[in-house]
Order: sequence, then structure tokens, then C-alpha cells
Amino acid sequence: MNENTIKGNWEQIKGKVQKKWGELTDDELDQINGNRKILAGKIQEKYGHAQDKAEREIEEFERTY
Repeated sequence: MNENTIKGNWEQIKGKVQKKWGELTDDELDQINGNRKILAGKIQEKYGHAQDKAEREIEEFERTY
């Protein structure tokens, strides 16, 4: 899955993103709006992960989606 796929399918996968990263609020999910970089930043902010760890988590999520 690439960034365009995330953006194009955001409404369909938003619930799965919130299930995986439960600390993300509805407002934050609306701000993310399918933008992978913003998603990584929010994961870093909420969970205290380094950028590379957040990116790896997103990549893992993409493979399971």
C-alpha cells in the first residue's frame, strides 16, 4: 500500500487505524485524513515512539490491511 492508497481509502481504513492506535482521537483522525506523514507524527506524539518505529508500525499495518 502506498500513500495514495491510504489517502484514497482513508474513510474505509480509518476505523482500523483507530483500533490499532486507540489513543488517536476522532479529531486527530480527521486531521490525518490519509496523510502517512501526519499519521507517523501523531503516533510519535501519542506513544513516544521514534520516527523509525512509527514508520515500521505503519508499514506493518499496511501489510495486514
